[in-house]
Amino acid sequence: MFLLNHHPDYRTALHPEDVATLGPAGADAIAAHLAARPNHVPTPLHSLPGLAAVLGIGALFIKDEGQRLGLGSFKALGGAYAVIRLALEAASEKLGRRLSDADMNDPAVRTAAAGMTFACATDGNHGRSVAQGAQLLGAKAVIFVHGGVSDERVAAIARFGAEMVRVEGTYDDSVVEAARVATERGWTIVSDTSWEGYERIPGLVMQGYTAIAREGLAQMPEPPTHVFVQAGVGGIAAALAAQMQTSFGEERPFFTVVEPSRAACIFEAAKRGKPGKIPHGAPTVMAMLECYDPSPLALRVLYRAADAFVTAEDSDAVDAMNRLARPAAGDPAIVAGESGSAGLAGLLAALRDPQARAALKLDSQSRVFLVNTEGATDPARYTELVGLKPEEVA
Repeated sequence: MFLLNHHPDYRTALHPEDVATLGPAGADAIAAHLAARPNHVPTPLHSLPGLAAVLGIGALFIKDEGQRLGLGSFKALGGAYAVIRLALEAASEKLGRRLSDADMNDPAVRTAAAGMTFACATDGNHGRSVAQGAQLLGAKAVIFVHGGVSDERVAAIARFGAEMVRVEGTYDDSVVEAARVATERGWTIVSDTSWEGYERIPGLVMQGYTAIAREGLAQMPEPPTHVFVQAGVGGIAAALAAQMQTSFGEERPFFTVVEPSRAACIFEAAKRGKPGKIPHGAPTVMAMLECYDPSPLALRVLYRAADAFVTAEDSDAVDAMNRLARPAAGDPAIVAGESGSAGLAGLLAALRDPQARAALKLDSQSRVFLVNTEGATDPARYTELVGLKPEEVA
């Protein structure tokens, strides 16, 4: 499915709070944080001229988040960042002086963090990031997962010392349960989705993702003409759309949001012109994007700064994984997980649809920017779908 943005807020100015959080100042804040993380290096931007030629476009670039901060996904930028910021704020209040990211290892910060418990719901990657942030500071993490989260992904989170709680139902059910328990017990909920009265912390999570655009634009030889970014509740798509708008204004690249056809809550919100939960259907292979209730905070940005919305089939995602694992001549091999490949899956779906291809003006002059949001976070599943082990591809 393909839809051009027809919302009344389309191409209007971003909300001032979103500019403050996701614009230049927000990107500066996460850059300062990453500079204080000892194991941080910018993730690579891969050029794929071979695949671009096959697809009939001018250039194709993929920002590869598969090695971000040792967690294997872009989520490493969000949850851990929010946890550390919140702990620094708590310590600053207690000490009566402002602490910065450079003070992460200050004993006062660790003392403050030791009395804090951070909770979240996750499909896998966000929970791993929250757990990592808590472990770095000596805080406690309690992570809620629904039945569709694989045992391998649960184990990957638990390795950071987090307490794991299984919840019946979908990701959205686990979000509700995590918020309920956290509220009852006085824990800090670090969600990547927002709701009424709860926007600041999801905003911090999204702020972390602005690093992807900041780094990627600096690595590109020329600005992109098109950007395709996948969405679950919409956080990464909104963060990158805000960066494109605040960086380029009216000259920004054409921005398309990609979702699984089986869990297209952003697409439906764009179609209706307002947020709302969609019915739970058959599971999608793009498990990290299987969300049925969009984040209102993300939608506030996307209604203004996204140009189009497209859905991809599971077969598109598997095709994209395999194209990246077995690259066209001269292109690098890229390990992209089921959800990591979704941006390329959306591009493939759009190119296959003559109406979408024409509306998006995708042609031999187009320079397309994508994000591989995760590597093989479930190696067994990756091997099943690609026929190669991740290490063989890498």
